[in-house]
Parts: sequence; structure tokens; C-alpha cells
Amino acid sequence: MMLALSMGINIGLRKTINMMYGELLGVSIIVIACAIGVATIMTKYPFLLIALKYLGGAYLAYLGILMWQQKGKMTFDTTSSYYHTSKIKLATQGFITAIANPKGWAFFIAMLPPFINQNLPLAPQLIIFTILILIIELISLLVYASSGNILKIKLEKSSNVKLLNKISGSLMISIGFWLALS
Repeated sequence: MMLALSMGINIGLRKTINMMYGELLGVSIIVIACAIGVATIMTKYPFLLIALKYLGGAYLAYLGILMWQQKGKMTFDTTSSYYHTSKIKLATQGFITAIANPKGWAFFIAMLPPFINQNLPLAPQLIIFTILILIIELISLLVYASSGNILKIKLEKSSNVKLLNKISGSLMISIGFWLALS
């Protein structure tokens, strides 16, 4: 029984790693696109950057408020065909998830300006920033993936989901205000 459970976790983690490749590729494209866009806006239209900063901060605060209002239920699909999905399909799914996520775009558009120095070349800054973001993203994904079974058990209780939503929502609201006020 333990061997079967261990094999299932290992297969799940290996499949999740394939999904992470796509996710990391998508995040790197978002970071690069946002940095180039933000750099262009910073030099040509600085007033738009201020508007984007406020809109990004407001959007993140709005998402935080929505998280606070969640009922506290999670659903788990135990009949998923996840274990029978190809590596390419999982990587593509991770990529599409990253690229199609408006929160990622809003976050990086709002977060990049304080970290870009207009007096220095953009390319080295972009390389360093992208590498740092990808390292943080990879660590987060690995922690999330490896603790998935534990989280599943903990999040089956509605009160735990509510607490997680309150903490996450508070962080989103705080980041939104920080962005708007920075």
C-alpha cells in the first residue's frame, strides 16, 4: 500500500514538473514583455506608468477583497485523467495557464518600475530580474507540488480554506496598496 502511494506521489510530482516547465516559460515571457513595455512607457509616456501602477494596485486589492469574500470551499477532482496526460500537453497547459493569467500581467506591470533603472542598460537588468523571478517561481511551484497531498487534506476543511483566503486576500490588498503608494 505504501509503495503504491509513494509511486503515485512520484508519478504525480514528475507529471507536475512537466507542467512547471511550461509555467516557467510563460512567466519568463510575461516578465520580458512587461519589462520591455514598462521601459518603453517609462521613457515615452511616464504618466501612463502612473496610471498602470494605480490600476494594477487597484486590481490586486480587488482580487484580495474577492478572496476575503469566498465561502471557503475547494473541490478536488479525484477522477482526473491527469496521470495519463502527455508531457507536452502538461507543459502546454502550464504555459497557457501562465500566459492567460491577468494577475501575472498586472503584477509584473505594476511591480517592475521600481526595479528598473532608466540610467542603466535594460538587457542586464532584465536578465537578472527574470532569473530571480524564475528561481522564486520554481521554488514556489516545487513547494506547492511537493506539499499537494498535505494541502489537499488540510484544505478539505472549510475553515482552513477560509483562513487561507483571508491571509492571501490580505496580502493581495497590502501589495495593491503598496504599489499604489510607492
